[in-house]
Amino acid sequence: MKAQAPTAYGHGLSSQARNLHWLLSNLVEEVPGIRSVAVVSSDGLLLLSSDPDRADETARPGGAGGPRGSSADLATIVSGLGSLTQGAAKLMDGGAVKQTMITMDEASVFVMSISDGSLLGVHAAPDCDMNVIAYHMALFVGRAGHVLTPELRTELRKSMESAQ
Repeated sequence: MKAQAPTAYGHGLSSQARNLHWLLSNLVEEVPGIRSVAVVSSDGLLLLSSDPDRADETARPGGAGGPRGSSADLATIVSGLGSLTQGAAKLMDGGAVKQTMITMDEASVFVMSISDGSLLGVHAAPDCDMNVIAYHMALFVGRAGHVLTPELRTELRKSMESAQ
């Protein structure tokens, strides 16, 4: 099942917030194999989602879409993976973590750091082209990283809360 582009955003949001929603929609619509996408703050809060109307669900019928069908579940996974890989990098004196990729029999998960400590997470089909997804994630991070200010993170978090 293809991820849904963000919906019903725009009313009352700043131009930076609308731009980030547009970038996420573009990522979801243009890249084959993406099931769901989440942008998570450095403290684990969901900021942007490919399925904002389902951010608080615990399951989707048939397991379609993201993990358990919920953006909140993907956000939890992304936050946990980010924390785990950052801890591993410190233990190994490996420097900053740039990207994490996990391939499974039935899915793939990608996590990429955004300059402010936030994380971009993608849940994809198992047969996705990892290079294409990583490339488009890097484009998103490059475009989003410099505008994701504390004020914008607060605005995005509030818009996610109101979408539920």
